[in-house]
Amino acid sequence: MTPAPVCIIYTQDAELVRRARAFLRTMAQVRHVSDPDRLEPVLQQAGPSVLMMDLRSKECRELIDQIQSERSDILIIAFGVAQSETLREAEQVGIYAAEEIGLERRRFQALLGRALDYLKVSQENRDLRETSTLTPDVHRKTEAAHQSIDTIRTLPLLRFPRVLRRLDNMDTLVAAVVEALADAAGVSRVGLFSQTRKGDPYRLRAGLHCLPETEELKFEKRDTLVRWFELHAHLISRANLARTPDQRERNVMRRALDMFGAEAIVPLYARGCIIGWVFFGHRVTGQLFDDRDLEGLTMLAEHVSTILENALLYEEATVQRTLAETLLKSIPPGIVAIDVDATVRWFNPPAEKILGLSGAETLSKPVEAVGNRLASFLRETLEAKTPLPPQQWIDNNTRRSLSVETRQIADNGSPLGAVAVIQDLTVEETLREKQALLDRATFWTDLAASMSHEIRNPLVAIKTFAQLLPERFDDADFRKEFNKIVVNEIDRLDKIITQINNFAHPPELVLKPIDVRSPVKKGVEIARSRYGINGRVELETSLPSNLPRVLGDETALAEAFAHLLANAAEASADRSKPRITLSAKPVREGRHSAAVVVTVQDNGTGIAPEIKEKIFSPFCTTKPRGMGLGLPIVKRTVFDHHGRVEVDSTSKGTQVSVLLPTTSGSD
Repeated sequence: MTPAPVCIIYTQDAELVRRARAFLRTMAQVRHVSDPDRLEPVLQQAGPSVLMMDLRSKECRELIDQIQSERSDILIIAFGVAQSETLREAEQVGIYAAEEIGLERRRFQALLGRALDYLKVSQENRDLRETSTLTPDVHRKTEAAHQSIDTIRTLPLLRFPRVLRRLDNMDTLVAAVVEALADAAGVSRVGLFSQTRKGDPYRLRAGLHCLPETEELKFEKRDTLVRWFELHAHLISRANLARTPDQRERNVMRRALDMFGAEAIVPLYARGCIIGWVFFGHRVTGQLFDDRDLEGLTMLAEHVSTILENALLYEEATVQRTLAETLLKSIPPGIVAIDVDATVRWFNPPAEKILGLSGAETLSKPVEAVGNRLASFLRETLEAKTPLPPQQWIDNNTRRSLSVETRQIADNGSPLGAVAVIQDLTVEETLREKQALLDRATFWTDLAASMSHEIRNPLVAIKTFAQLLPERFDDADFRKEFNKIVVNEIDRLDKIITQINNFAHPPELVLKPIDVRSPVKKGVEIARSRYGINGRVELETSLPSNLPRVLGDETALAEAFAHLLANAAEASADRSKPRITLSAKPVREGRHSAAVVVTVQDNGTGIAPEIKEKIFSPFCTTKPRGMGLGLPIVKRTVFDHHGRVEVDSTSKGTQVSVLLPTTSGSD
């Protein structure tokens, strides 16, 4: 396990920092320092590292000289303006490299890659020298040097769990934990790292006398330190570094201790996972930690783990509760919830507005406080074995039109109460009534216009012949023509009245399982006899014998199909070879047939775009004669059969598909 290399950049140029981080994103951790007074502490935290110095920054030249003389483990790369005096001077002082500040990505990455390799080799050489100087006695566990010192004071340790039972404020809690740890361990510096919630980086949640840069640190799940704690599950102590035989592990431990300015770091575990860690600085007495001290720190960490786990759970529950309460308060429907004793436990603001009651009048009171009818519905819901259907009524208090749906509330089968969701339908119904009045007015306007057009023509013909009758009464041919014209026009008027009457008062449907081919064939016969579809129009049919049965009224469906065939014949009448294709086929869902689709296809010129959206509206027609009621009757009939009508029209023809659901159990 090798810690990720660190590159520190000293500059006041934000753009240079952005470029460096973008270029080195996969190569190293980049830390930025802009204050010359903070560069040395950061270098101490980071340990052996590459230092990128912006020669334009404050005190840069003096800092380079100081670091070169005091820190042999720091590799310096200077960046300056091309051909500037400061860049030429930097090249002469023995640093690793001096380059122009606008170095492009590949050269920048190659330079830092070589520097990191050089730093790694230098560190390995230092590790070898350190290993060779260790004596066998160092690797053996030694007795404590200060047996007489009372290391972790007993009283604060015993008091520690009891003082930290308040979980209502996470920031206050962790701050109190840190202060109690410092008191119990007898140290001046303590810091606590943890996640805010699962999946977040580990950050400093609270600290006492920590280095300023510690607040900027964050550790992801895959960071070397986190993985080391997951793998080894024990604390890190500067006193025990020499006892670690693996040099790479020693480097991870030493770097972590330097980063925090700590003497010991103790992991915090909960539910089998690492939730953070606590680091401790030097003891206030200046004495080193011995083994008994470290055992005491481990005990303290166990207490902190329990407190932190409970606090995180409480914080998460608080967030979830706040979200739920905010949601219930802000959603438009009224929410009324009761417990198993029928006491009101929740009454949101929309419910107050809808029912005209306040929360103070209803909360913690019997459910009858919200109104007798709603109370009765909720009590019935508490005792019901199955969900009750929604109900609608007019509230006596506010005169609002309400729709109420109730459900039992249970947890793993244990009843907790019931909830009512109340919708205010007043505005919706008012709008619906206004739309109905508007539609009704439009209907009668269209009806009057259509009737005046359709009735005027027969009346004009009758009036004309009636006016001529006195003058030409003795003309036998005139009387014969008069009789024929008048009778035909009266028949025409009768048909108009019959159409309007049939549309306004449709016969009651008698639904039963039927073979859809039967109404289709009857529709063909009606179209031929009533609407004059003759042999000039080629009619192709495809009606397979294995169609599933549908639940329908044969007479009503036959009338609907006759209207479709009549429209198709009229649409294709101008073609040299008018053709209508009539077909039916099942629509399957999985292994079963869900519906039967009957399709009427013509080769006419199609439906004009400007009327395509209006073809199912009453009195919409392009014919010189006709009321435009055929397609509205088709749509209403199919709708009453719980089906739907689909229209697809192009310049090459129109296809109308009628989808009818099959009876249950059809294969």
